[in-house]
Amino acid sequence: MLQRRMLLAATAGSVFAPAIVSAQAAWPAKPVRFICPFAPGGGTDTVSRLMSDQLSRILGQTFVVENKGGAGGNIGTVEIARATPDGYTIGLISVASHTLNPMLYSKLPYDADKDIVGVSRVAILANLLGVTNALPANNVAELIALCKAAPGKYSFASSGPGTSLHLSGELFKSMAGVDILHIPYKGAGPAYNDVISGTVTMMFANMPSMLPQVKGGKLKGLGVTSAERSRAAPEIPAIAETVPGYVATSWYGIGAPAGTPEPILAKLEAAITEALKAPEIQKRWADDLGLDLPPPGRKGFDQFVAEDRKLWAPAVKASGVKLD
Repeated sequence: MLQRRMLLAATAGSVFAPAIVSAQAAWPAKPVRFICPFAPGGGTDTVSRLMSDQLSRILGQTFVVENKGGAGGNIGTVEIARATPDGYTIGLISVASHTLNPMLYSKLPYDADKDIVGVSRVAILANLLGVTNALPANNVAELIALCKAAPGKYSFASSGPGTSLHLSGELFKSMAGVDILHIPYKGAGPAYNDVISGTVTMMFANMPSMLPQVKGGKLKGLGVTSAERSRAAPEIPAIAETVPGYVATSWYGIGAPAGTPEPILAKLEAAITEALKAPEIQKRWADDLGLDLPPPGRKGFDQFVAEDRKLWAPAVKASGVKLD
C-alpha cells in the first residue's frame, strides 16, 4: 500500500510539474496589472505608462496601469507586495518605496527588502524646482533673497509628506537657510494647479512632469536637484551652483511580489532591458523627460538601494519627519 501511494505521488508530480513549467513559460497569457503607487499626472505615472506600453509590445499582452496613490506610495506598494506572485501583478517601485519610506516609518505595512523583488531600475532622475510665473525671482539666488526677506510667506507643494519632492524642499530649506511652508498634496498632479495659479509659490517635482510645465511656459524653472545640469534642459542651472553641496536625486524601477517564479522574473527582466534599448524610450528619457538610464536588471539592485539610503539620510534628518 505504501509503495502504491509513493508511486501515485511520484506520478502526480511528474504530471503537474511540466504543467507548472509550461504555465510559467507561457507567461503572460492574459493582461498584467501594473500598479503605479501615485496619482495620475506625475512623473511616476508618465514612466509607468511608457514602460507598460513597451512591455505590452514586447510580450504581446496588455499591461494595464492602475494608479493606487496615497500614504506616500505605501498603498500601491503594499498591493504589489501582497499580490499573488504569479507575474500578473507588478508595479513601479522608487526612491519612495525602497529608500525613503523605510527610513521615515518605524513600521511599514511591507518589507521593501523581503516582500518585493526589484526586477530592474528603469530611470535615474533629478527633481526640478519650478516657481509660479508671478514670483519676482528668476534664479535660485533671487528666490533665496525673497524667502529670507519674508520668512514664512512663501510655500512649496509636494506629492505628500516624506516623498522625494517633500524632502528635496526640506533639504533646500536647511541648506539655504530659508523658512518656507510645506503644503502636501495627494500626488504631484493635483499640486500643479495650485502652483500654476500661484496659490502655492513653488514645487520640487520630478523632471518628467515638471519639465513640460516649464517648457510650456506655465512655470519658471529655477534649478535642478542633481549635482550637475540636466541634458534635457542644460539652460537651467543646478541648485548646487548657488547652494554648494545640494544634491537630491531619485530613481524609478519595476518590482514584482516576492515568490514570483524565476522563469517569469527572467522573462520580465529581459523585456525591460529590451524596452530601455528602444529608440523611442531613449529619446523620451533624454530629450523630453530629463531621465538618465541606469544599468538594467536585478544584478546590483540591493547594493544600489543600500547606498541610496545613505545618500538620502541627510535630507531625512534635516526634515525631522517621522511618518508613524
